[in-house]
Amino acid sequence: MNSQAFLIAFTVYVLFLIWLGWAVSRKQKDGDDFLLAGRSLPLLLTMGTTVATMVGTGSSMGAVGFGYANGWAGALYGIGGAIGILLTAWWFAPTRNLHFMTMSEELSYYVGANLAVKNIVGVLIFLACIGWLGAHILGGGMYLAWIADIDATTAKIIIAVGFSIYVVIGGYSAVVWTDTIQAIILFFGFILMALFAIDKVGSWDAMMTAQPDANISFLAIDKIGALHALSLMMVVAVGVLATPSFRQRIYSGASVSSVRKSFVMSGGLYLFFSFIPALIGMAAFALNPELDNRNFAFPFLALEVLPLYIGIIVLIAGLSATMSSASSDAIAGVAILLRDIFIIVTGRSPAKEKMIGYSRIGVVFVTGLALSFALASDDIITYITNMISTVMSGMFACGVLGKFWPRYTWQGAIASLVGASATSFAVMLTPAAMTALGNPILPSVSVALLAGIIISLMTPRNSVSADEALALLAAQRDKTDRQPASTPATES
Repeated sequence: MNSQAFLIAFTVYVLFLIWLGWAVSRKQKDGDDFLLAGRSLPLLLTMGTTVATMVGTGSSMGAVGFGYANGWAGALYGIGGAIGILLTAWWFAPTRNLHFMTMSEELSYYVGANLAVKNIVGVLIFLACIGWLGAHILGGGMYLAWIADIDATTAKIIIAVGFSIYVVIGGYSAVVWTDTIQAIILFFGFILMALFAIDKVGSWDAMMTAQPDANISFLAIDKIGALHALSLMMVVAVGVLATPSFRQRIYSGASVSSVRKSFVMSGGLYLFFSFIPALIGMAAFALNPELDNRNFAFPFLALEVLPLYIGIIVLIAGLSATMSSASSDAIAGVAILLRDIFIIVTGRSPAKEKMIGYSRIGVVFVTGLALSFALASDDIITYITNMISTVMSGMFACGVLGKFWPRYTWQGAIASLVGASATSFAVMLTPAAMTALGNPILPSVSVALLAGIIISLMTPRNSVSADEALALLAAQRDKTDRQPASTPATES
C-alpha cells in the first residue's frame, strides 16, 4: 500500500474530528457540560460512544494478534467484554438517578460516603484511566509506525496529539459525537477486512485447513487451556465493570432506561463483533504464518493484502478503535483528576468559572502521563490484562459487594482494594502462576472479595443510610466547592 495515501487520508480524517469537536463545543457553559455533556445524552449517542469505547485497542488489533497466534481464542476478549457490559447495564444503570460525578463517589456511597475510601478509589481510578489510555496510545502507535514507516516513539506521540486536540476543544460532547462516527467506521471497516481477507485466502475451508488443530477447537481451549480462557474472559469483563469511562456513560445518560437499552444493544453488537478479529487473525496466519510479531497481523493484511482503497478504510477503522477509546478514557481521567485528585491535593474544587479551562489543561496532563507509560511497553494484551488485575479488580469487588451486600463496611472496602493489588503483584512475580493463568485476575478478584467479606464481618456495621450517604456526598461537594484556596478541607 502507498503509505503516503494513507497518511493523507488519516490527516483529513483527524482534521474532520477536530472540526466536529469545535462544532459541538460552542454551547458549553460549565464543567458539567465539558465533562458529562450536560447529563443529557440520548440513547443513540450513548450506544455509539459505548460501542466505540468497547471496540478499543485490545478487542480489535490486540484480538487480531491473539487470533493470529491462537485461532478462535481471539474471540475471548470480545465475549468477556459483552458479558461485562451486559452486567453493567443490569447491575449499575440505576446509579444514573443518584447523580454521581465520578466512580469514586459511587463506591464510597456504598460504604457510607466514607472519605478515605473515596480518596483511595479516586487515586486507583485515575491510575486505571491512565493505564487504559496508555494501552490505546501503545496500540495505535504500533500500527501507525508500521503503516507510515516511522519510529514507534514518533507514532505514539502523533496518536496522542491527534485525539487530544479534539478532546481539548470539545470535551465530552466531542468525544461522544466522534465516538459514534468512529463506531460506524470501525464496524464496517473490520467487516470489510474479514471478507476480503478470507477471499484472499481462497475460501473458508482453506483458511481453516491452514490453522493448527488446537487453534480451531472450541474457543481454542485445546491450545491455551480452559483456565487461561476463563481468565482472559474474566479480566475483560472485570475491566468493563470497573472502568470509569463506562460509568461516565451511566452518569451522563438521559435516563436509566436510555442507559440500559444502549448498553444492552452495545453488548449484542459487541458479541457479534468479537468473532471478527479472530477471523481476521486466522486469515493473516493462513496467508503468512511467519510474522515476527503477532501484533502486526492487522497492518500486514491492510498493507500487503487488501486493495488500496479498502486498506485505507480498514487502517482508519483500526485507528478509530484506538482513538475513540483513548478519547473516552482521557475525559474520564480528567473528571477524576478535577473532582477527586485535585481535591485530595488542594482541599478544594476548581473554581466553577475556570472549570472548562482546567479541564482542557487536564486533558493535556492526563494524555502526557499516559504517553509516558505507552513509551515503555510494546505488548498490548499483556499490558492491559496486568493493569486490570492490579488496579481494577479491587474496584470491581467494591462495586459488587457494595451494591448487593448491605453488611459491607469501609474497612472491608479498603481490604478489598489492598488485597487485590497485593495479590496481583504476587502472581505476576510467580512465573508458574502466570503460565497457568495467563494473568492474575482470578486470584486477585477472589482475594478482594474474600478480604472484603471477612474484614466487614469483623468490623462494626455501617450506620449511615443510603439517603444520608447521598447527603454526605453532596455536602462534601458543596464544602470543597466553597473552600477558600488557602484552607484545606476536612471530612464532614
